[in-house]
Amino acid sequence: MDHSLKNLLAGTTVLALRGDSDRAVTCLVTDSRRVVPGALFFAIEGTRVNGADYIEEAVGRGAVAVVSARAPSKFTNVAWAQVLDVRVAMAEVARRFYRSPDDALFLTGVTGTNGKTTVSMMTQFLLNAPDAPCGLIGTVRYEIGQRTLPSYKTTPESVDLFALFDQMREAGCQSCAMEVSSHALVQSRVHGVRFDAVAFTNLTQDHLDYHESLENYFNAKARLFTGESGYQAHVAVINIDDPYGRVLVERLPAGVETVTYGFSASASLRAVNVVLSPGGSQCEVEWAGGRARLTLNLPGRYNILNALCALGLAQAAGRDLALLVPRLAHFTGVPGRMEKIEAGQPYQVLVDYAHTDDALSHALTMLRDVCAGRLLVVFGCGGNRDRAKRPRMTAAVQRWADFAWATADNPRKEPLAQIFDDMRTGVTAPTRIRFVDDRRRAIALALEAAQPGDCVLIAGKGHETYQEFADTVVPFDDRQVARELLMWRHRAAANPK
Repeated sequence: MDHSLKNLLAGTTVLALRGDSDRAVTCLVTDSRRVVPGALFFAIEGTRVNGADYIEEAVGRGAVAVVSARAPSKFTNVAWAQVLDVRVAMAEVARRFYRSPDDALFLTGVTGTNGKTTVSMMTQFLLNAPDAPCGLIGTVRYEIGQRTLPSYKTTPESVDLFALFDQMREAGCQSCAMEVSSHALVQSRVHGVRFDAVAFTNLTQDHLDYHESLENYFNAKARLFTGESGYQAHVAVINIDDPYGRVLVERLPAGVETVTYGFSASASLRAVNVVLSPGGSQCEVEWAGGRARLTLNLPGRYNILNALCALGLAQAAGRDLALLVPRLAHFTGVPGRMEKIEAGQPYQVLVDYAHTDDALSHALTMLRDVCAGRLLVVFGCGGNRDRAKRPRMTAAVQRWADFAWATADNPRKEPLAQIFDDMRTGVTAPTRIRFVDDRRRAIALALEAAQPGDCVLIAGKGHETYQEFADTVVPFDDRQVARELLMWRHRAAANPK
């Protein structure tokens, strides 16, 4: 295929074009530091960094072409295209460059505030087959056939996304389950992606630092279902128990096949006769013309909803629900999502990614139902993010936990004192919460306080293996820290001085 700039831009609205647009393009790049000779550089104007400021560096490193929103400038030794929207143009060019790899995959996209990771990994589990692997793109990792890559964004930039699709096609994948974030939808990272089925899990307050209002946040999610992202999916799987899910159903264009799920009697895929336990959950799954027993090794009603969503996506791929429902009994879970930490202690320790008030409420109410003793919680709020949710998170913890240690999450460039001040406005029972700057110390205090039958939840970071402080990222894994502290306590108890 001819990868000249002229051909790659065919079908894309170009405002101005200068230079030799017949030169071959060898790769697509958004970071000037990654430019190699032959690269096409997209100068993205972001909220914190303006790619236009790095055009000269990109050209100096060997870029043969530039796409930007500004008019072509002084550089005459490279081809230069001015477009109305760099991100839209980038997605269209990436799809052409990689020869439409999404056409070769049954693509499912999952969006919503909570549950995206669990649903996408359950969907991959249901669609995976030895002779037809299912790829995965999400918060925890990317999976390409037999290869696993660390995730750096829930939803990558379009140039990276189409490159992953291309690698999946080459690896023999027949399908892909992926998470789609609201940021990705606003920033056109999935523009033009040919999703076959898309799913909506729920919507609660989050990311208002970026979207500014809950309405804007919802409208961003809705783009995946209305065709505003550049392509109309054939099937929409929607949580009808969620009020925003009911609104979304009304917004769907004509011709979209709708699968609703939930506990509601009006859901086309619903759970009844629910039985919850500390080790998991059971229910009957009903759909038109069928019924099967669902057993999950994951606790909580919300995980039943996650399972229903994944089942709806797998059904859209033509799979038999009667065979799929029993298969979920073998799904072992998601890293950092209610992950149990076992070191012989006489109480439960769990690590979870819950980082919104809604997610915390769901996690804590579930644990409250199955915890024989006290419910102890370690949690924090991220810096340089939605400040409005901090008191709501604190209030949720105060409502359900017997005692909590508020601590650092990822402070980033925001003073921890400011984060704590915001959190304190949600305190309703001052005697049942303690603010501790150091996260490791907070976890240690919770484990020291735990008694037989208690439950300790370490919330907020889940699978993450780092902490962000200003311009520094340091290794920190809640799961590893908890195991180390539990082992130290075990040795200390076995060898008293």
